[in-house]
Amino acid sequence: MPVPVIRFERRGRIRWGVVRNDKVFAMQGEYATTEEFIRAVVGNEELLALGTDAIPRSEVTVLSPVTRNQQFICLGANYRQHMIESGIDPDTKHYNMMFTKAPGCIVPADTEVIKPRCVRFLDYEIEVGLVIKNDVQHKVIVSEENLSDYVAGVVIVNDYSARDIQIPEGQFYKGKSFRTFAPVGPILCLLKSDEMNYLKSLQLTLTVNGEIRQSDTTANLVHGPAETLTELSGVHDLAPGDLIATGTPSGCALSVPSPVKQRIFALLPEATKWRLFLKVQERRTQYLKVGEVVESRIRSSDGVVDLGVQRNVVVEEA
Repeated sequence: MPVPVIRFERRGRIRWGVVRNDKVFAMQGEYATTEEFIRAVVGNEELLALGTDAIPRSEVTVLSPVTRNQQFICLGANYRQHMIESGIDPDTKHYNMMFTKAPGCIVPADTEVIKPRCVRFLDYEIEVGLVIKNDVQHKVIVSEENLSDYVAGVVIVNDYSARDIQIPEGQFYKGKSFRTFAPVGPILCLLKSDEMNYLKSLQLTLTVNGEIRQSDTTANLVHGPAETLTELSGVHDLAPGDLIATGTPSGCALSVPSPVKQRIFALLPEATKWRLFLKVQERRTQYLKVGEVVESRIRSSDGVVDLGVQRNVVVEEA
């Protein structure tokens, strides 16, 4: 069975534990980073066995299972329908769009998301996050058969994005890296080799004030984990605990012009082009407002893999 773990604080002490219903079974040892935890614990059945130190979940403060020392890599436009609504043909785009977010924007799952005063168009993006298992220091060929050599488990990531910075400035890193723009967790679900098939059938659901905005399954990923890791390993070193967010489904607030309109916009002066872009976004009521509540859930249809629920309230920058 997959093993759901959390990183938590209790009485000033940070620990890791296995979750069972409303109890947390604290694990032996203390691991300051996700890398230390993965290296020491994953594959060690003795350390993952339920101990006797059972703590009511209500008595702990759940932290992000991915610590801020880890690399944070993201994929863009990786679900079929999201590609189509972005004006991209999923059958002809044979590569991943890759970018990074600042690890400093990683926060616990239920953190308030701070809307900076300079940001008008704050968007949401629910994503499945892959947590790396082993060092990758050269190009590797990852397949369904050896995927468990590289993936330790999965988490929920919400890739909050300031669209009025990301798009007009061409700044994915800046527009997506404001503090609190990446709640991660609450649960890191560790998977064994015979459980990797769950990565193909996870259901993602995001709601705003209870209204469903995003709903899709990882069966509709264009570039799956094995293909992604093969491509990424050709250019980038990875370490245990590093985080890869695999892209978001359709349903974001962002409105992308059709390919025809994009070609027309490209002929316009820069100032005119972006003024029109922002005017279109102003009409999108889906952008997040202060006080709204975003909830994100990822689970398998049979409930065996359940990554918990993120709940973020949007607050204004002080």
